[in-house]
Amino acid sequence: MTEHSDNVISGHPYDALKPDALLDAMEDAGFAVSGRLFALNSYENRVYQIGLDEGPPVIAKFYRPGRWTEASIREEHSFTKELEAADIPVVAPLTLPNGDTLGQSGPFRFAVFPQRGGQAPDVSVEDTLYRLGQWLGQIHNVGAARKFSHRPDLSVASIPAGIEQHNELLLEGNWVPRDLRPAWDSLMADLLRLCRTRINDAGNINTLRLHGDCHAGNILCREERMLFVDLDDCRSGPAIQDMWLLLNGEDNERGAQLGEILEGYEMFRPFDRRERHLIEPLRCYRQIGHCAWLAKRWDDPAFPRFFPWFGQPRFWSDQILSLREQLSALQAPSISLPGQY
Repeated sequence: MTEHSDNVISGHPYDALKPDALLDAMEDAGFAVSGRLFALNSYENRVYQIGLDEGPPVIAKFYRPGRWTEASIREEHSFTKELEAADIPVVAPLTLPNGDTLGQSGPFRFAVFPQRGGQAPDVSVEDTLYRLGQWLGQIHNVGAARKFSHRPDLSVASIPAGIEQHNELLLEGNWVPRDLRPAWDSLMADLLRLCRTRINDAGNINTLRLHGDCHAGNILCREERMLFVDLDDCRSGPAIQDMWLLLNGEDNERGAQLGEILEGYEMFRPFDRRERHLIEPLRCYRQIGHCAWLAKRWDDPAFPRFFPWFGQPRFWSDQILSLREQLSALQAPSISLPGQY
């Protein structure tokens, strides 16, 4: 165990989010709640299914205090409403009885969403990828219409800078075991060098408003209908950010999958093929960012409980192996699209 294994600080803000407080917040917002309450899997925020006296239950998301400003949350809501107005299948926040989409209860800002069911799309099916591409093209057309003022910007220049910041947080917190530091430090230097090379290969890439975390778990499929959910991480960035998380398998398989997505996407919007050079730098950014996210959230009692392995040396040795695989991916040629060499 590392010195962080028992490093849990009591008195986290979410400690005050008891069932009575949740139901009181909903009642104060104008909802007639039945008292039925069910916690859903969510770590960054707290999300609950809440029963109403009449009609189906709703989903209430209580934002993590201090993570977003009110202005940045309102931009998330505004963007989602823009997509909804353009007939793009998203789950947008409901307008509360007071006419707003954002509620406030004590230190907590919250939003309420309609309950929607479905399952993750089968991205091994070509037609599914094609349809996803069609919707992503339309999402990005809306996203390109204006800019965010308060949401994060995942520009190409920010990728290596973000990796460095995540790494500094991990090192300053002594998360990486001392005996693994030489291997870790050497890997970071090589990863950053190769990420910068790939970014240079991409050149100047335009950014636009994105879903930001567009993986299969944030897409619901039901009876041929797709729904994009959870725009909590919406941000500005390159279009490929909303595509690469849907790809899996070997390089040739991922190239074919991306080709299917782009066939649908380019019915609505052109795509700069140079963005494929950003896939591995973005993957590296996400992998190291995930470690930094766990470290930043370790004072939340839910994190040591649900991620106990994070505080153990085995986790970090596994991370080094995984990052070596990522280094190999960065050393190999960028993913090729069908018909592209």
